[in-house]
Amino acid sequence: MFQKNFPRLVIAGLKGGAGKTVAALGLVRAWQKQGLQVVPFKKGPDYIDAGWLSQAAKRPCYNLDPFLMSKEIIRKSFAFRAKDADISVIEGNRGLFDGVDESGSSSTAELAKGIDAPVVLVLDCTKMTRTAAALVLGCQRLDPELHIDGVILNHVAGLRHETIVRQSVEKYTGISVLGALPRMKGDPIPMRHLGVTPWEEHPEAAKALDRLGRMVTESVDIHALAKIADQ
Repeated sequence: MFQKNFPRLVIAGLKGGAGKTVAALGLVRAWQKQGLQVVPFKKGPDYIDAGWLSQAAKRPCYNLDPFLMSKEIIRKSFAFRAKDADISVIEGNRGLFDGVDESGSSSTAELAKGIDAPVVLVLDCTKMTRTAAALVLGCQRLDPELHIDGVILNHVAGLRHETIVRQSVEKYTGISVLGALPRMKGDPIPMRHLGVTPWEEHPEAAKALDRLGRMVTESVDIHALAKIADQ
């Protein structure tokens, strides 16, 4: 069992483009603005998301790569970087269970289990209501050893949409929906090629991060997330 004295949270999605980067950046920025020492991590070798996370936290972001690093090295690296933090946020990549084979080796789920971190699932709710519960339930049942402790809804069209999805997920899974991110007017961090535009090429990166931080503060129960990270 990995030691639990490092508050930490894995932000995961069901696929690439689900909104986990937006959620992770907003959450890191929100906590940073509150005066917390947030240490960000990015699963895999991605340096673009890591660059944004570093800007959001105003401190370096570190990569944790289960494909290149052994479980023991990941645990030691994480513990060394997280020891002075108030909280650590680890952004996953691709879908929660997507790895290099059918067993999900090197996946975000395997990383989360390796550092005994709770997972918060970012769920793209575009053109979907009750089906969202089936997706979350499937994740629960695919790997009962994984601790999915919260859900953040993304691309919510309005209050009615949010209410149906929230009630469905909580009824059928028992997992709390801790927030609902609205459809945004304009894209604060434009996409390019296979991911987001590097922060160095964004003319107003700091303002974009502040916007995401405000959105998460207004739309997500960040206090509940902090409690989950500390459990």
